This record gives sequence, C-alpha cells and structure tokens, in this order.
Amino acid sequence: MSITDRMLLGLPQKAQNTIYSTFDNINMMLSVKNAKVAASIAPSAIRGLFTRGAQADSAAMKASHSAHFDLNYGSEFPEMYELYRRAVVNQWNGDRDLDWSTNVDPENPERPLMPLDYLPFPQLEAKGIKLNAKEKLRYAHDWTAWSLAQFMHGEQGALYAAAQVTESVQWMDAKLYGATQVMDEGRHLEVFFRYLDSKMNKVYVINDNLFVILDDLLTDKRWDVKFLGMQIMVEGLALGAFTTFYNMTSEPLLKQLLKYVIQDEARHVHYGVLALREHITKQLSESERREREDWAFEVALLMRNRFLGREMYYDWFEGQLSLKDWDEVVLNAPSMTMFRQIMFQRLMPNLEYIGLMSDRIRAQYAKSGLTDFLGGRNATQLSAEDLLKPDETVTQFVSKQAVH
Repeated sequence: MSITDRMLLGLPQKAQNTIYSTFDNINMMLSVKNAKVAASIAPSAIRGLFTRGAQADSAAMKASHSAHFDLNYGSEFPEMYELYRRAVVNQWNGDRDLDWSTNVDPENPERPLMPLDYLPFPQLEAKGIKLNAKEKLRYAHDWTAWSLAQFMHGEQGALYAAAQVTESVQWMDAKLYGATQVMDEGRHLEVFFRYLDSKMNKVYVINDNLFVILDDLLTDKRWDVKFLGMQIMVEGLALGAFTTFYNMTSEPLLKQLLKYVIQDEARHVHYGVLALREHITKQLSESERREREDWAFEVALLMRNRFLGREMYYDWFEGQLSLKDWDEVVLNAPSMTMFRQIMFQRLMPNLEYIGLMSDRIRAQYAKSGLTDFLGGRNATQLSAEDLLKPDETVTQFVSKQAVH
C-alpha cells in the first residue's frame, strides 16, 4: 500500500478524491523527466490543473509568436500547394450538407450512439456499480456527449493554433493552405457544438489535461512547436478518436458529420508532416531537434495516460466509487486499450517520418511499449478513403466482445 493510500484510509470519499486528485496532478508534473520540457509545460499545467476554475467561461492564453510576412510571394512547395487546391475544392457546408432534421434518440437500441460493448460496464460491475438497461443507454449517451465535447474543445484550440501557424509559417504555399485549415476548424467547431446543443442537449467542460496541452502549444512562441503539438499530436489523437467513433456509431447524422471531419483532418495531418519534415530535417540544429523530440515524447505519454473522463465520474459516480477506482476502470477498459492503439498507429509513423525518432528517443518509446506502432503508413501515405475504411483494430475488438 502506497503512502497516499494510507493517508486516505478512513477519510470521507470527497476528501479522499481531493487528496488523490491533488497528488495525481503533482505526480503528472513530476513524471515529465526532461527538465526543459517540464519547464515549458509547467505554467500550463499549473493553470490547467490547479488555478483555472473548472466552470470558468473563458481562459486567456497569451500568445508571443512572430508573424512572418512574405514579400517574395513565390511558390516553393508544390505538394503543399496541391493540398491547398484540394482543400478549396472539398469545402463543405455544415448547414447545407448535414441533415439536421435527423431525430437522435439516445434510448433507441436500433441506432445506438455507441455500442454498449464499447463501454466499461464489466469493469464497473467489478467495482460494485451495476447499471440497468435504461441506465446503460443513458450512460452511452453521456459518454458520447463527453467525447464529442472534448472534440469540440480541441477544435477550438485547433482553430487558434491554425491561425497562429498561418501567421508564422515561412512558405507562402503553407499560408494559403493554412487559411483553408482555419476555415475547416471553424466549421468543425460549429457542427460539433450544434450537434451537442441540439441533439445531445448536454455539453461537458474541457478536460483538464486537454486544456494543459492546448494552453502549452498556444502560448509557445515557437511556430514549429505549435505545429507539432496541433498538427501531429492533437490532430493525431483526434483522427484516432474520430475514426473509432465513425466505425462504432450507428447514428446516421453523427456518422456523416464525422465522415466530413475525417476527410478534412486527413489533409491537416498531411500538411503537418510535409511542413515539419522540411523544417526539422533541414532547418533545425541537432540540439533544437532533440528538444522537439523530447517534447513530443512527453506529450505522447500524457495523451496516453491522462484522458480519463473524470468529468463523467463526477456526473455519474461520485459518492459511489472512488476517483482512484474510476481511473483504474478507464485505464484498463478494453475499449480504451483499443483507442490508444488506434491513436498511436496514427501518431508514431508520423513522428518517424518528420525526423523525431532517433535511436536515443526510440529507446524511451520502447520502454513505454510504443515502438510496436512504428513502421506503419504515415500521413502522406494515407488518404481520407483509407481512414474511412473499417479499422482492423476496431473489427478485432468487436469480434472479441461478441465472443464474450
């Protein structure tokens, strides 16, 4: 039994949760081993985990980047210009192209928002929480609402990051493409909010750990770190989440919405790997490259370990289950294992392609069990059609759940 566990013995559960959460947040900050990365993330971690009010209506994030005003206007990056042309042709209208008259009934078993097998009901039962059939459908509704709300918050962060990078990036072709991404992210923010507001009737607050990552990259003055954080890390996480939901949901409006978003996001990540490979392999010093490599590694671990849906816990199980037990349920649920696999299938090949997978950092990823995902196709080798195909990891998960 740990020192923290001994401290919690005999305390009321609310006090236990407060102490556990505080120590867990401190441990998160201490878990970042690289001193430079820790110093970079610390101000955002303090704001996100300790001083930001969970119900605050807004958050000020002070930007300090420089705008790069190009007076040459030359086209230097044909592949990026081609992405720009594709983006122009493939713009869609969320009001016109989605059927908002669709009735979304969270209690309709014929059109489930999320298959009940995807949710951690056996793990909850092992902790003494047993839900009836109606409660399970309502839980599926709320888990979907929580997930879509985090997508929405992430899209708002992506909107600002795309605008910042468009200012700072050095190639005119990238600025043209970046302008289309700003439009894309605004449209994604619009449709996710509309779906949550008009169909789910529930909007969850931003997850603390997502806030930390967004705050860190939006306040960093280095344009390529913003780019790395948003285009590779957060967009990679998002693509994994979007494709999981697209494969799993039977709700037609949500499925069509996600199809459009995935098509856009495939271009966004492609853009990111093109620009960063050029920048990292040709323009950064070795010490600068190592710094980005270390930053990406630490953020990858945060994304793997920290998105635990605690907002759902406080909504559903506070008083019935300890926060620590909830974390164990989420971390060990087969569905979350599947989601993490999909996320790193997308992320690791991109980090390798852009030049952030030296033998030095590869050894660190190996210790964390993540090198199995290397060698896959990176974003330049994946089309939107590839991402919309049934995912093998999801198919295997569904097959195993059917057997059980």
